[in-house]
Parts: sequence; structure tokens; C-alpha cells
Amino acid sequence: MNDTPKVLIAGIGNIFLGDDAFGSEVARKLEGRPWPSGVRVIDFGIRGLDLVYALSDGYDLTVLVDATPRGGSAGTLYVIDPDLTELVEGASPDVLLDAHSLDPMQVLRAAGAQGATLKGIVLVGCEPGDFGGEEGRLGLSEPVAAAVDEAVGVVTSLVRNFLDHGTVDDRSMLDSPPAREPAGTVDSSQQETLH
Repeated sequence: MNDTPKVLIAGIGNIFLGDDAFGSEVARKLEGRPWPSGVRVIDFGIRGLDLVYALSDGYDLTVLVDATPRGGSAGTLYVIDPDLTELVEGASPDVLLDAHSLDPMQVLRAAGAQGATLKGIVLVGCEPGDFGGEEGRLGLSEPVAAAVDEAVGVVTSLVRNFLDHGTVDDRSMLDSPPAREPAGTVDSSQQETLH
């Protein structure tokens, strides 16, 4: 029997829509790091169905990384615990996924509808500043690009804490100031439930 915890770090984003590429950029940086066995880092981009199937693999912890508009300043980081009860109870087998974007909550609903056991889901989000308008744009805006390394540190701390202690509840790293200016601000008051 294998007691090694299974962890998925999932980057989400469309690289052609400016700051929407945040999750993909964080995943790219995390892929280059050495991880213990059982930890997978995947840039899902906008492939929602692939993420639905991955979630059915029974991960003990899944860290979703995505641009997350919540009204803060561009570059602000959020750590959010989705309300999984509401997602699973409201799940319908008829959930449709958009082929051109990936909404993490829709993916979780679809995975729940497919019978996936959803547990240990955390969203590390960054307030976007610019999606590039109707024509799109390659590359992150300056404040979001500055938040990438900080997000790498937050994700790494969450995963290490989970592997060492079996929980992600110790979020003390969110109380420290950004590692460098003009890095994004980690808004620890945003550790609420996302519906």
C-alpha cells in the first residue's frame, strides 16, 4: 500500500489573454522545481475536460492556480477554499465546459457530477489587471508578472505544509510582506469560501 500523499498543482489560463495566463506562468516555474514523489505539476491552460479527468484520480490536495478577479488591486494574491459541499450538491451531469476558457468552479462541478471525490481543494488566485481587450495580448501586465514568484512561494509553502503536517491551514506565510517590490500583495483576509 502506498501512503505517499497525491498532490496536484494545476495551472489554469489562456496565454493569449494577457493576465489570464497567470496560472500557466506559475505552473511553468513550478514544473522546473524538484518535487517529492506523488506531486504533479500540470499546466492545463484552458483544457477543462483534462482537469476534470485529473481530479478523478483521487488527489489528497489539489492547488488550482488562476487569475481571479475579486475587485482588488492588480497583482493581489488570494488563497481561497472553495465550498465543495455546495459544488457537489449542485452538480449536474449536464454541466457544460467552455472549450475556449476554463472556469475552476465549473470544472469542480463537472468533476463532482462525474463522481470524483473532491477534497483538499485550494485556489491560489491573482487579481488580474489586463486581459488584452477584444484582440487579446501575449504577456502578463507588470503587477501580475511581479506576483508570479510570490505565488510560486505561496504554492510551495502550501504543498510543503500539507506534506509535512497533513494540512494547509497554517497560512503564516501570508502574513509577511511581499518578497520584492513591486510584487503583488497577498491578501490574507481573502481566505474565505468561494461559491
